[in-house]
Amino acid sequence: MKPDAPAAPVFQLFACCLPVKGARRSLLCDVQRQSFQFIPNGLYEILTEHAGKTVAEIKAAYGHEYDEEIDEYFDFLLQNEFGFWCDDPERFPPIDLTWETPERITNAILDVDARSDHDYARILAELDDLGCKALEVRCFHGPTLAELRTILEAARYGRLRSIDLLVGFHPELTAEALARLAIEHQRISRIVVHSAPEGHRPPPSSTGVIFEHCTEAVSSPACCGKVHPGYFAINLETFAEAQRHNTCLNRKISVDARGEIRNCPSLPRSFGNARETSLHSALAHRDFAALWSINKDQIDVCRDCEFRYVCVDCRAYIQDGRDLYSKPSKCAYDPYTAEWHSSAEQPAALAGVQKGDPI
Repeated sequence: MKPDAPAAPVFQLFACCLPVKGARRSLLCDVQRQSFQFIPNGLYEILTEHAGKTVAEIKAAYGHEYDEEIDEYFDFLLQNEFGFWCDDPERFPPIDLTWETPERITNAILDVDARSDHDYARILAELDDLGCKALEVRCFHGPTLAELRTILEAARYGRLRSIDLLVGFHPELTAEALARLAIEHQRISRIVVHSAPEGHRPPPSSTGVIFEHCTEAVSSPACCGKVHPGYFAINLETFAEAQRHNTCLNRKISVDARGEIRNCPSLPRSFGNARETSLHSALAHRDFAALWSINKDQIDVCRDCEFRYVCVDCRAYIQDGRDLYSKPSKCAYDPYTAEWHSSAEQPAALAGVQKGDPI
């Protein structure tokens, strides 16, 4: 009796390489290398509907009409190290995209202007109690170094893992002063100086902190909400969170420049003022988390976009204010033509808390 012939190998994607179908083209997201490649929808179909089949079986399924293209697809996948050939694909289960966190709040925004009168110690202590990991402080004016240190000192012994600073230009904020500030406060992960004069240059990033500057003035929360490839977060945490949650508002709390507690400073509803209402009390309101579960698969147009699991969504600025599931109004991408409109120039600042960044 002749031994059974060895089974033909099948192609197996690495678990960290996740295909996402769009209206006109698809995306292959590598959440380990934090990068992506565009792929035709035909290749997406092969990787999903024909997963586990041999090349011969796949070619036969298409009546051998696309044999050459199928060979090119697998050559592309191998050359870009998106997968491998194997005889036992059942030994390589898909990655678990369940998103869970023990923290009641994972990220927060604190807005400040020249008239703000925040109790920083109280706000930061309450964020600590809620388990907040990432904070963005947005100063719409040009703060002095003393003002910044007052804020940062309130966070010195807390649980925050990362602090992003968006600050207006002030003569005291020299490259040397910002570099010293980053050394003094190791939780700082990013400093953006807006309203900077021409020729102003940020310090080198030898401290590991990202330093940026822009001449654009950021004077209010209305500057937020832009959707741009520069803000895509291509990592496992964001990809998993996007499956069932809103990638901007989920587990977020904000205090605006007047002290009003909101889901986001750009949203109209206040859940009390931080001077009289604790963040815990605001969070306990039955409507506070109502927007957390609006995910991209539910949003008009976004559900047909190949970027939907790496894009940070905005519910504050939408095309139809009467429809919570309307497309973000500041998104210039059309997934049906796969084109960015001319208004999609790189925004200079105010991207919001980068929740998916390594911290």
